[in-house]
Amino acid sequence: MKQTFSMRLLLLSLFIAVSGMMLYSCKGQVKDSDLQMVVDDKAKAITGLGTASGTVKDGVVTLTGEVTDETAKVAFESSVKTIPGVKSVVNNLTVAPPPAPAPDPVTISPDAQLTTAVNEVVKAYNGVTAEVKEGIVTLTGTIKRADLQKLMPALMALQPKKVENKLTIK
Repeated sequence: MKQTFSMRLLLLSLFIAVSGMMLYSCKGQVKDSDLQMVVDDKAKAITGLGTASGTVKDGVVTLTGEVTDETAKVAFESSVKTIPGVKSVVNNLTVAPPPAPAPDPVTISPDAQLTTAVNEVVKAYNGVTAEVKEGIVTLTGTIKRADLQKLMPALMALQPKKVENKLTIK
């Protein structure tokens, strides 16, 4: 039983020694390729990294890409700084802008309500008639150019789906 424990201890010591040798080159420095593997593993453990990654050259880790927030940016840099053999960290990460709010939905007035409002606007313009069907206002008749420039904005303010202008300009 004592031999088994001693054997396990010897194997564990050997494993640690071999692992240490794998990380260090002949000069006692950590290999960039070994550091790169550790940096990649650290990145997997951090949420919100988005397109962020780290590259290693001569023991210097450069972080690039876009993260979702400042917390992820700081966490990645802090995590990489704890890796033995990392000389320094250059943090070129950018924080993604917050998503734009969704545009307000387009409001289309119901036909009955729209018809009443359109008729109220159109009655001020002699020779103009309007028909409303499925949110589309169709204008017919005749109108002066100056009056048309007043009529169209007034109709658009009523929020129809569309205004079809079939008027003849005098």
